[in-house]
Amino acid sequence: MTVDISDIEDIIARQNSWRQTQAINLIASENTPSDAVHRVQNSDFMGRYAEGHPNEGNNINRYYQGTRYIDQIERMAHEEIIELFGVKQADVRPISGNAANTAIALGWLRGGDTIVANSTDAGGHISHGTVGVFGRRIQSRGQSLKLGSEKSIHLHYLPLTADHYHVDAQKTIEVIDTVSPQLVVMGKSLFLFPEPVAEVAVFCKTKDIPLLYDGAHVLGLVAGGQFQSPLHEGATWMTGSTHKTFPGPQRGVILGNMDAEAEKKFWPAADRGVFPGSSSNHHLHTLPALLVATREMKKFGREYAAQIVRNAQALGRSLDELGTPVEAREFGYTQSHMIAVNVSVWGGGVEVAKHLENNDIIVNYNMVPGDTDPRNPSGLRIGVPEMTRFGMDERAMGELAQLMHDAIRGKDVKAQVHALRGRFVEMKYV
Repeated sequence: MTVDISDIEDIIARQNSWRQTQAINLIASENTPSDAVHRVQNSDFMGRYAEGHPNEGNNINRYYQGTRYIDQIERMAHEEIIELFGVKQADVRPISGNAANTAIALGWLRGGDTIVANSTDAGGHISHGTVGVFGRRIQSRGQSLKLGSEKSIHLHYLPLTADHYHVDAQKTIEVIDTVSPQLVVMGKSLFLFPEPVAEVAVFCKTKDIPLLYDGAHVLGLVAGGQFQSPLHEGATWMTGSTHKTFPGPQRGVILGNMDAEAEKKFWPAADRGVFPGSSSNHHLHTLPALLVATREMKKFGREYAAQIVRNAQALGRSLDELGTPVEAREFGYTQSHMIAVNVSVWGGGVEVAKHLENNDIIVNYNMVPGDTDPRNPSGLRIGVPEMTRFGMDERAMGELAQLMHDAIRGKDVKAQVHALRGRFVEMKYV
């Protein structure tokens, strides 16, 4: 007699129906993988182990036997993601973007080291800060977490321009020159505009300081040539999530474009940071899915990424023209897949996000410049990758903006949301 799982299947069915046919998903860090990605994830790989690197002929690199087909898939994923990004190094073993960051932190940093990164209130990911992996890695005995104190950890924040959405390159160079960090981290989770990688990387190289670009959110835009190309601009490593603008399984990747000398110095940190650092077995059933998503991005990535950016800008412009204030108006709202909206006059981000969810519009609350409490912020972070993949264009973004504008002000628009979503349930770019 088999175990009864009907209740579990019922919950999953309701989730699938709600999120795939009724709700409009605007979570910037989510996407829906294709049917092909789903198909290849349910395999014997799910129960297997493959620590280390693929075996090569008589060179045994794995710590387990029985990996010949796993080795084949991992080599293919490695080669094809290098080709997609036009780079020289790749590690496809991280199981998330955060695990990729953890790998660099574990492989490169030591207690007492100094880093420069984006602060959380400037849009930086929590893993970049005092309580995240970078901050924890550089702590040593006797240090305080209180920034600015005599015994504080050696964490410094990237200076911003007056608008608070751009890193000030010249002031950043001055900070780096003053504090001589072991690592500079660029990239954000509220990521509207490119970072000044080229300018900062040139200076970092004169000091032999590596620069890590956290591309978790923008990996698909980078692959599609629509944001910036940090590794070709001089970043040492780029980490990324493969399930946000890159519409694959929930995994991560580390990429590099180093010459032989730099590879010898910097790439081993990524290698040992992944294993035995941030992971052991690397969720092998999702590795073929990453390979499928990589091929989809090779074929459709440029078109898909370009439409994402157009849609984000259209949504920002439409909301702002209706009277719902969108941040960074003077810069065209965004150059990425997301916008930031200040909803403080309607009760703040938490309250408005709940009300939008009641209308089946899914967003997340987020800090905007001037906020100090991440649990009670003024803003919303709104992303368009998933709805773009389901075929929404600039015109549909205008319709969506009107529904969001009305819902923010307390109107019930659920029926109209379902009607709009009902026109966009067939996945494109596959």
